[in-house]
Amino acid sequence: MNKVLFCVLFFFSAILLAQQKQTLSYLALGDSYTIGESVEENYRWPNLLADSLRKAGFSVKNPLIIAKTGWRTDELIQAIKDKNELGNFDLVSLLIGVNNQYQGKKIKVFEKELDQLIQLAISHSKMGAKGVFAVSIPDYGVTPFAQHKNPTKISREINLYNSVYREICEQNKIAFFDITPISIEAANNLRLLASDQLHPSGLMYQKWVNLLISQLTTSDKIYQLKQYEETLD
Repeated sequence: MNKVLFCVLFFFSAILLAQQKQTLSYLALGDSYTIGESVEENYRWPNLLADSLRKAGFSVKNPLIIAKTGWRTDELIQAIKDKNELGNFDLVSLLIGVNNQYQGKKIKVFEKELDQLIQLAISHSKMGAKGVFAVSIPDYGVTPFAQHKNPTKISREINLYNSVYREICEQNKIAFFDITPISIEAANNLRLLASDQLHPSGLMYQKWVNLLISQLTTSDKIYQLKQYEETLD
């Protein structure tokens, strides 16, 4: 069994375990992609994921989102530390790094701070690493916003960041979901972008969630979420 599949199964096992006990609580950590810049609140991907899990038969609270447009890894670390009595959650998600890349920060700094963030995420997870998952950084190099900002360089650097991201997640046995290929679809479908022509639209966020759900339902036939096959592309 490869490391990514191992982590996904660990994550889904955690969902099942928590579901047997109580309504799931969910903490979403990140930046503009998690707070849903330029989309309505109900189209943020953590909210869409919670809705999708409810449709699949789980009881899930509305996510607590700690995220802000423009945040780097260090700023997210500080924001989490500043939250007094944050508590622990059944599910914790992490999507961070695009602003490190955009601001030209060193990849080694990202690597170090990402590991710190994962440790913080684990510390706020009721089930440790089993209850934490990460989402890859979208490739904004294909967006109209980036066309005069060396899109080839952006895509290359995003790929580098994601390779480090995946490696750190594997080392910590954190489930890692690669939504970057979906983000690239915006090159040929502007409906996948919000009005700012940079951030994802609700349509793209739903495609991310469909991917998360589809990987959870097809990783192992023992673990099946009901009511979901018909909603997948």
